Amino acid sequence: MKVLHTSDWHLGQQFYEHSRHAEHQFFLDWLCDTLTSHQINVLIVSGDIYHSATPSALAEQQLYTFIKRAKMNNPGLHIVITAGNHDSANRIETAKPLLSQFDTHVVGRFDKHNPQDVVKILVTEKGTLQVVAMPFLRSADLDSQPDDPLAYQQGVERAYHAAYQSLDEQLPVLAMGHLHAKGGSISGDSERNITIGGFDAITAAVFGERPDYVALGHLHKAQKVAGSESIRYCGTPLPMSFSERNYRHQVLLVEFSDNAFCGVKPLDVPRLKPVILLPERGGATLDELLELLSDLDLSDYQDKPEATPYLRLRLNASDTDSQFRVKIEQALTDKRVHFCGIERISTTQQSSDSPYFEDLGQVEKLEPMRLLELAYEAQIDNEQPVPDALQNCLMQVLANVQEQEA
Repeated sequence: MKVLHTSDWHLGQQFYEHSRHAEHQFFLDWLCDTLTSHQINVLIVSGDIYHSATPSALAEQQLYTFIKRAKMNNPGLHIVITAGNHDSANRIETAKPLLSQFDTHVVGRFDKHNPQDVVKILVTEKGTLQVVAMPFLRSADLDSQPDDPLAYQQGVERAYHAAYQSLDEQLPVLAMGHLHAKGGSISGDSERNITIGGFDAITAAVFGERPDYVALGHLHKAQKVAGSESIRYCGTPLPMSFSERNYRHQVLLVEFSDNAFCGVKPLDVPRLKPVILLPERGGATLDELLELLSDLDLSDYQDKPEATPYLRLRLNASDTDSQFRVKIEQALTDKRVHFCGIERISTTQQSSDSPYFEDLGQVEKLEPMRLLELAYEAQIDNEQPVPDALQNCLMQVLANVQEQEA
């Protein structure tokens, strides 16, 4: 039996105000062909199918058209989709009656009173697979003690073990999840580092011994968890930010034989549009940037408007030329690019390669806990860490906001 593990499609995302519809369609076309060429039996999408809880009609149409085409080309295919933290649980659930006609199983939320509802039994021509389709878990979904610092982790663990009670011991199990497993590498400027009551304390132990494979979503970089071959993030199919430009974007081909997990093979996802950052590290003077732009060869893309590259520049904060924007615009006149702005890089940040954002609109790209640390350091005490009580207060606010958005 062959299972294709994917996640974090983020359909409908705007990349610095540029539409990514063509890129997503390029990925979906490739994915549809891959399902056929590799004779996939089950397609898994572990959360964040959309980039927003209120996706555009175009993004929804893109998903439904893909599902219809995938089923037409692969009649025996099963698809399992769970809601991530970017998705609306209600919107995902609403589509259930329609999508079930295409052997597409969707789970928007976990009901702690009916944990068996997340278990999907998929009968394929190559065997039967039990999928624990666990969506992103909010604190309200869990049976936990709110005052316990490990409440979230313990609640997640109980949710999985409650779902396992309805499993057949003789059949293989694939567990899905949308969370941040401890030690996972995140992309700080495009992933929401959700910290709901001990979220970062979640370890691979919460999944227990029952699953043969754990298909995770949320982290954008493909990686193993706790060094395990069978607990993995597949990552995003597209770079969600410039910090992800060098990621190896992939989907994972998971194989089962004789009712047991037998291996994983990464399949690289082709990229339609290059993501270019100049310079690659640190900042540059205006003259250096202008020279880099002059040397930038985009001839391979001039006759392919659908492959127009994204470009972002990094200018030293110490550069005081008031005409820098005009000069850069002139240098870009004959360059076919999607221009994604200019970062101002301070001298003290050159070594760490951390951007200093020129406009306040970029602050939203920093995760909330980091913003709290910066504010505390600047306004209260630059030598002591943020008190636990203040961190816990922010965690609770974030949890409430996320539940309101849902």
